[in-house]
Amino acid sequence: MNKLQHHIHDNRNGLDYVLTDNYYLPALKLPEDNRPIGRWGRLHKEYLKTYRPLLYQSLLLSGRLHTILSDLDEQAAERCRLIVQQMVQAEGITEEMKATDPVRWVQAMNSIRSRAEEIIQAEMIYV
Repeated sequence: MNKLQHHIHDNRNGLDYVLTDNYYLPALKLPEDNRPIGRWGRLHKEYLKTYRPLLYQSLLLSGRLHTILSDLDEQAAERCRLIVQQMVQAEGITEEMKATDPVRWVQAMNSIRSRAEEIIQAEMIYV
């Protein structure tokens, strides 16, 4: 009778398995990355779960999902900040406007932020 190995590695999918009650179960590891997954990372995670389930499962089982989502969140937040900054400059939204016509300033900033977020979603999140 063959004795089963306690640990095995599958080169086809890159996963390690542990023998538990005559079954090999994936040896999943928690990510060492302690960075938070913010709004953009959570949106991308839901997109992956819904529309790219095989990729989602692969990233989850390999332990890379958290790192990828954290990186994406940081990049998307920075890109959104830059887009807002560029739109503010291009549309002439100033601190003077903020002081003299705060309602118009808030409307303009909300419009800019909304458009910037749509760009981020189209370019980085839902792809």
